[in-house]
Amino acid sequence: MATRDTEIDFRAMPKIEVTSPFFRSPSRIGSISRQCLHEIWGRKKAAGQTELEDPLVVMPPDKHDYDLATFFPLFSSYIYHLVDDAEALEHASRAVVRDFAEDGVAYLELRTTPRALPRAGLDKAGYVDAVLRAIDAAQRESPSIRARLILSVDRRDVPEEARSTAALAARFRDYGGGGVVGLDLCGDPAKGDVSLFTPAFATARAAGLGLTVHFAEAEASAGEAELRTLLDWEPDRLGHVIHVPPDVRRRIAAAPGAIGLELCLSCNVHAKMIVGSFEAHHFGEWWRLDGPVVVPCTDDVGVFGSPLSNEWRLIQKHFHLSREEILGLARKGIDVIFGGEGEKQRLRELMW
Repeated sequence: MATRDTEIDFRAMPKIEVTSPFFRSPSRIGSISRQCLHEIWGRKKAAGQTELEDPLVVMPPDKHDYDLATFFPLFSSYIYHLVDDAEALEHASRAVVRDFAEDGVAYLELRTTPRALPRAGLDKAGYVDAVLRAIDAAQRESPSIRARLILSVDRRDVPEEARSTAALAARFRDYGGGGVVGLDLCGDPAKGDVSLFTPAFATARAAGLGLTVHFAEAEASAGEAELRTLLDWEPDRLGHVIHVPPDVRRRIAAAPGAIGLELCLSCNVHAKMIVGSFEAHHFGEWWRLDGPVVVPCTDDVGVFGSPLSNEWRLIQKHFHLSREEILGLARKGIDVIFGGEGEKQRLRELMW
């Protein structure tokens, strides 16, 4: 019989979050809460620096039903223009880390697509440096959490931009108390030719960085050639894995070394990326398999309003995992983080 929700304090349970986007591209709000955006907007409005509408009006607190057709373009002309200076960037970065710490997350990998902020006098390297400094400050304020950064290549990038992002990731790998630990492929699944990014991801691999890719998250990005290309990069983790053909599924399950699967229930259900509700989610097909390591994640908690503790609550509710199955699954995620052996050991001591 399944353990009742009340027997596990999911908020207090030490957790791992590895797919949370901060800014993965100009169109992604990611993990920045609506309240945080409201605070940034309020400062700018008082200073006469914005004509944008209040984020709490643009994104009402109870609205979470954004699908792929509305999700990507919704923020391209809004959030991009709101978080466009150094003060807003630092405020958002520190708030995101704090929010995850308050939700019991012990280890966090944030993702961002490097972008220049002309108003702040920051080029892409300056942007990455500013985010990392803010993360370091947030960790000092919330010592229960360790946060690392993954740089993202957007599917709409040209190959030169992808190579530049890979070079930035390598450059900031050993920054301060954590730095950049990986390279990500993200963006509108209907855009781009991923084969053009093969050299960039090879560069990141050679630099010792982890690789993670959004994988078959939509039918438009589930063609045989694309999935074969992505798997040939030998990624450490795959995100979403929704529209996966049987032969590709077998390849993932049989891969040497455990591939991490970043599964995001609320995002997939609310955005209608799957058919049906939570009980139909492909989490139920993957979590019992030997080989792949399932890591429940939030993916855009600022949009879908479900913190990581709630993702675990949904898993127990809809898939009826026992207490020991929940804790065992949480611990397996340690094996596929990008934070290094020292961080894995810290988590093993904490989560056991």
